[in-house]
Amino acid sequence: MIGIVVSRADAASTHIGEQLRAVGAWTAHEDGSRADGGGGGTYYTAEGFELREFNTIHIELGDPTPAFADPDELDCIVFVSRHAGETGKLLTAHVTGNFGPAEYGGEAGSFARAAPGAHKAVVDALDAHAPDEYEVGIECTHHGPSECATPSLFVELGSGEAEWQDPDGARAVANAVLDLRGVAADHHPVDGGRPRNGRPRHVVGFGGGHYTPRCERLVTDTAWGVGHIGSDWQLEAMGEPAENRDVIDAAFAASNAELAVVDGEKPELKRVINDLGYRVVSETWLRTVGDRPLGIVEAAESTLSPVADGLRLGEVGVDHSGGTPADAWTVVSLPDELIGAANGIDADATLTAVDESTVAYETTEGATLPAGDALVAEPSDFADLVDRLAELLGKEYASVEQTADGVVCRDTGFDPEKAATLGVPEGPKFGRLAAGETVEVNGREITPDAVESDRVERFAVAWPAGLSPADAAEPPIDE
Repeated sequence: MIGIVVSRADAASTHIGEQLRAVGAWTAHEDGSRADGGGGGTYYTAEGFELREFNTIHIELGDPTPAFADPDELDCIVFVSRHAGETGKLLTAHVTGNFGPAEYGGEAGSFARAAPGAHKAVVDALDAHAPDEYEVGIECTHHGPSECATPSLFVELGSGEAEWQDPDGARAVANAVLDLRGVAADHHPVDGGRPRNGRPRHVVGFGGGHYTPRCERLVTDTAWGVGHIGSDWQLEAMGEPAENRDVIDAAFAASNAELAVVDGEKPELKRVINDLGYRVVSETWLRTVGDRPLGIVEAAESTLSPVADGLRLGEVGVDHSGGTPADAWTVVSLPDELIGAANGIDADATLTAVDESTVAYETTEGATLPAGDALVAEPSDFADLVDRLAELLGKEYASVEQTADGVVCRDTGFDPEKAATLGVPEGPKFGRLAAGETVEVNGREITPDAVESDRVERFAVAWPAGLSPADAAEPPIDE
């Protein structure tokens, strides 16, 4: 269940609360065990939600969890709130706490438990419901409460009096919050409705501005959720990383995260993160890994090379329930020359063939060209890859044959040396002959077949042990 906190000290909050009750199917209840201004009195429930009102401003509330009817049933608490700033019409979401002093509620160097899954979902919902003139964004961790043990987040309407009273903006926030019905606080990629592994897909963000565009990209464009975010100004308020290891550690714990993305160099911060047992990764790493099982990714990096050095992940999954990931795959050498030739014919189809035949593979040329070693779930997947590459070469060569040593391609085509021997000068006539046109040189006609030669290209393939071309499908031959 999701608890919703409305503050009567916040005009935007009460307006959003009114819109929530207007667009949802709510039942009113009375709670005489608590003061009316402390979450008691009249409260409201709808399927998957409970809404409580407080007199105190949100950032000073501490932990409102005990005010709800069944605190143990709460998955997440959403504080609906105003956003104030010189940012125009803006809908935002963020989690709460303080990397430095507690100037706006909460405790210094303390964090509420983040809700990266709900945060990711509500940002998407805000984007879906936002009126045309409103922007949607996320903010860094920058105010209280920090005492909330239940995973929580703020969802805000901004950025001034006009927006706080705008029914369209308040309704957009209300609808976005209601879209959280059934959403978990943590973010787990799923396969067939079940988590792909037990580890949430969370990162902690460090650096950047208050509205953290890098972290916003991660939330909106990747398979990852973001927990606490220490912007540059929050890190400055915190002080030297080496002297605030406990604060940095607490940010990871409150985010249920093991990974961090750091905007900028910040070598001391990165050292502290690594010393604490966490890992700094790049945005490229997060995009490359996506929703792949993290155990598979770590084992692939250990077996081949890091993502940072060009490792890319294919589409083939492996079942290693009976052992380690390394027991479920075979290391093969990619046919680099064959891939290079196929890439020259159709780069997209070549990359797709490698993606769909491997668990992971190494690359070169800025991670655009597969080369080096790869992991395959079955040796036959390697044979399928060679088949597909050979089929691509069949678009350019008259015949393509797989052998024990590799792939042999044959063709008949324009021979520049023959043309030169017959006196054809380099230039337009060379080009016309190569294109299949007859040309005249010194009064003599030279036909295209007079300057053709048989061409044979051989591409080495290191077949895995026990595999040969006979295990592959019949090689394509285009005449």
